[in-house]
Amino acid sequence: MSLNLDRRQFLGTSAAVALGAVASSLPAAEKKRPKLRIAVKHSMIGIKGDELAKMELLKKVGFQGVEIGSPSEIDLPALKAACEQTGIVMHGSIGSLHWSHPLSDPNPEVRAKGLEGLKTSIRDAHFFGAETALLVPGVVKDGVTYEQCFERAQTEIKKALPLAEELKVKIAIETVWNNFITSPEQMIDFVDSFQSPWVAAYFDCSNMLKYKVPSETWIRKLGKRLVKFDFKGYHMEKSWCSIGDGSENWPEILTALAEIGYNGWATSEVGGGGEEVLADIAARMKKVLELA
Repeated sequence: MSLNLDRRQFLGTSAAVALGAVASSLPAAEKKRPKLRIAVKHSMIGIKGDELAKMELLKKVGFQGVEIGSPSEIDLPALKAACEQTGIVMHGSIGSLHWSHPLSDPNPEVRAKGLEGLKTSIRDAHFFGAETALLVPGVVKDGVTYEQCFERAQTEIKKALPLAEELKVKIAIETVWNNFITSPEQMIDFVDSFQSPWVAAYFDCSNMLKYKVPSETWIRKLGKRLVKFDFKGYHMEKSWCSIGDGSENWPEILTALAEIGYNGWATSEVGGGGEEVLADIAARMKKVLELA
């Protein structure tokens, strides 16, 4: 009886080991992965022509979505018609005044113009039926401390929250080299300070490597606060590089995204160009995101 029990235990253990070996050798396509769609920034489309030609090019080389700078001089109705005709989705707007008119500026007139820019971004996102308005909330620099940046940006963003709620557009706080929000904990603190579902996080998987916290750590800590992500290519020794040649741990990033239940847009933010350049960007994105 003891012999049979030992044999059953041995067989059970062997089976478990075998199953574990099979699971660890599964191809990426069979592993748990987020459902992603790839997009670019509108400013990356480096061709002349009307908006329809630009959206047709994006579709041709394999993109599914695009984000637009706002405010801008682009013919928005024409772009919307081009998106509808081609099936390219305008998934968000990007603040175009948050560097020149940061919400953290000591000058209230500068902040007021930045706030109007944010409101325009929200309205433009709503015009396209997009989900988010990307915002760099402020800049810590000479004359502006971290605490001042936090308080001023928070005050101005709160003024835009009624509009965001009315139009159902989330203000998505992005991570950049502005000396503000350089850790996941700081992003959580800032986003949670609004106690509003209309403020969320927009994470750049490449920008934050500079601060030596892995992208996957950011993603896991942000959890459901993370509504969008974009990326470039950043190497810890060589600085900026092409997508796929950087220090980002893409298999682990994808695992982390799956763990938090992320299904949505993956947007590149690199130097653009014409068809050849955009096709290369799309191919590189698909490779690192395991979509190829």
